[in-house]
Amino acid sequence: MAFTHQDTECMALALKLSQFGRTAVGANPMVGCVITLDGKIIAQDYHRFYGGAHAEVNALRHINHKGENTRVYITLEPCSHFGKTPPCSEALIKAGVKKVFIAMLDPNPLVSGRGIKILQDSGIEVEVGLLEKEANEINRGFIKRMQTGLPFVTSKIAMSLDGRTAMKNGESKWITSEASREDVQLLRSLNQAIMTGSGTIKSDNPMMTVRMEKEDSTPLRVVIDSNNAITDKSLNIFSSDAETLVLNNTNSEILPNGKLDLKLVLIKLGEMGINNLLLEAGSGLNGAMTEAGLIDEFIIYTAPLILGSDANPMIEIPLKKMSDKIKLNIVELSQIESDIKIRATVI
Repeated sequence: MAFTHQDTECMALALKLSQFGRTAVGANPMVGCVITLDGKIIAQDYHRFYGGAHAEVNALRHINHKGENTRVYITLEPCSHFGKTPPCSEALIKAGVKKVFIAMLDPNPLVSGRGIKILQDSGIEVEVGLLEKEANEINRGFIKRMQTGLPFVTSKIAMSLDGRTAMKNGESKWITSEASREDVQLLRSLNQAIMTGSGTIKSDNPMMTVRMEKEDSTPLRVVIDSNNAITDKSLNIFSSDAETLVLNNTNSEILPNGKLDLKLVLIKLGEMGINNLLLEAGSGLNGAMTEAGLIDEFIIYTAPLILGSDANPMIEIPLKKMSDKIKLNIVELSQIESDIKIRATVI
């Protein structure tokens, strides 16, 4: 079907609405819903918080669940099962809606398509795929966790123009501009967990929290501590600002080399409902995650500085020949004050 301009505008609005729930929906996907009657928008809403009503039900409330002859635009296939809330497909049927536009199918292969079938079996016309690419991008973490059990992993790196992230003695404050550091706070707020290694904790004593007045986001702090080096409970990661999970050889699987099995770490985080994980670590953990193929995306803030050959590299990974190179696809390039921000996905 060829979607109309109005159809596209309504779904674009639904996608915009969905993102208002980004810091509150937890393990759930971000979903928005727009309802029209005779070409006019009569209701709009989104999934507001984990455990709360879904976007469709919230939108239907604005019209007292009376949806005769309406067209409904939803960014994700309506659920077809009882979870923390009743199935949204049933709510749409009871409201008497005429037609439903869906951006993307439920990424869970066990339930994908069931919500659509329930709607169609009840006589509701359904169209799928309107702004599907945009919907997939918004919920990429949820999609990956549903399909693989793993969160979507973004590695944030602040480096000099010659690819260095800290001096040899560990000194790294500050490589990038204040504006870039503020941008990192926003990046943190978009993730349910922030992960680093024990080396970073010992050298920098970071807070690993979101420090933005307008963002109510408290990502889980995750520390990879293979050698049980984190014993000082006065460290900033043990503050009451957010929860902290320290993973070591007493609570995690260890590989023959004495390091934690990082894939099993991600599986554990996925089981905890973590859709998006931000890696803010040194070159060692970044290298291990890269070598294991566990990083989906890099966001690199590059400052116009030269730190020299003795400084620490952005990634420790011993590639021996050109054929071992790791290819990236640059999807976003922007300037923040004097720094260059690069967003690149792993090919």
